[in-house]
Amino acid sequence: MDGLVTAFLIILLFALLGSGLWIGLSLMGVAWIAMQLFSTRPVGDAMAVTMWGSLSSWTLTALPLFVWMGEILFRTRLSEDMFKGLAPWLSRIPGRLLHTNIVGCTIFAAVSGSSAATCATIGKMTLPELKKRGYPEDMTIGTLAGAGTLGLLIPPSIIMIVYGVTADVSITRLFIAGVVPGLMLAGLFMGYTIAWALANRDKIPPPEGVMTLGEKLYASRHLIPVVALIALVLGSIYVGIATATEAAALGVVGALVISWAQGSMSATVFRESLMGATRLYCMIAFILAGAAFLTLAMGYIGLPRKLAEFIAGFGLSQLWLLFWLTLFYIVLGCFLDGISMVVLTMGVVLPTIQKAGIDLIWFGIFIVLVVEMAQITPPVGFNLFVLQGMTKKEITWIARVSLPPFLLMGLAAVLIYCFPSLVTWLPGRM
Repeated sequence: MDGLVTAFLIILLFALLGSGLWIGLSLMGVAWIAMQLFSTRPVGDAMAVTMWGSLSSWTLTALPLFVWMGEILFRTRLSEDMFKGLAPWLSRIPGRLLHTNIVGCTIFAAVSGSSAATCATIGKMTLPELKKRGYPEDMTIGTLAGAGTLGLLIPPSIIMIVYGVTADVSITRLFIAGVVPGLMLAGLFMGYTIAWALANRDKIPPPEGVMTLGEKLYASRHLIPVVALIALVLGSIYVGIATATEAAALGVVGALVISWAQGSMSATVFRESLMGATRLYCMIAFILAGAAFLTLAMGYIGLPRKLAEFIAGFGLSQLWLLFWLTLFYIVLGCFLDGISMVVLTMGVVLPTIQKAGIDLIWFGIFIVLVVEMAQITPPVGFNLFVLQGMTKKEITWIARVSLPPFLLMGLAAVLIYCFPSLVTWLPGRM
């Protein structure tokens, strides 16, 4: 009987999602039917209390602020200035300016929090420049597709806030835990680019000219605003003078100051950034509210506990449990965006993870890595959509050139499993 109930609810959920109904409404609908048919708890007050509780969380306040900070910076000259500051230092590394995609995304990820925003902001600056200089398109687009996902892993990260709220773990500790894996993944991308460039020397254009150390240092002045903003946001969290929410507010103020100093802030830009952040946050909040109600409904019918006991009955080791979860999320990523994947599954997955004795901070970083992989899996990889809109290429071609970064993310997931201190060391020092 329990199996039939579970199958019915899963089929119903995918039917609603497939019909084009909003994700939030689909989650609420399934939760309502589950409680109405399979529990004795009155549905109305449970729905109201649960949804209000999920949306009125103080922890969640950081989310719209970080989204707004990213929207402000998206409309500034920050990416253009970053290219000017980075290019002189990267021209002597094998692969040369291909590394501007990776380093640029790494830096912008530390002030954005969004994978799509990171990919779009850096891409609109690097793709035309690299094409003009004769760099191969498959590598320019492939490295951008992979590096753009760093917006999820390098703090501040929107999806980390969502996971922290749903899993009830410290967002500050999640942010700090993401620093080393994020830099490691950026290093893997750069290492692959160097290896490819050494094997394909004829495809890399020659350096455009030699700059003196003084000229390089002078060009680096363009990096000062973004480095200062990163230091303000992440530094305030790491030294313990600000919570994630307070750091988000500092970030918004810093982004407004940068855009004003660059001369790119106007009433129109301010209004557009505020409306863009409001629309994105409302979408995320609606999904979170629906997921909270669905989690409550699943709890009342006992599904998470029964599923955890069912999986535990297989006697899977932590390795095999994580392996099957990785495959599950990659497949799920073919149909849903990252935030929806997290909020939709955490209510069922977390009891299993806790029963297996897996640290929730570590698991949060692992999930972000796997969701990063899903960002470049067709047909619903968000970064693929962003790149398709920018390049007008076929999405299958973009997915093919994104395969090496996809495999490198898988390698990163293996590395943090083999060496969990890559995740746990830095937050353990707080």
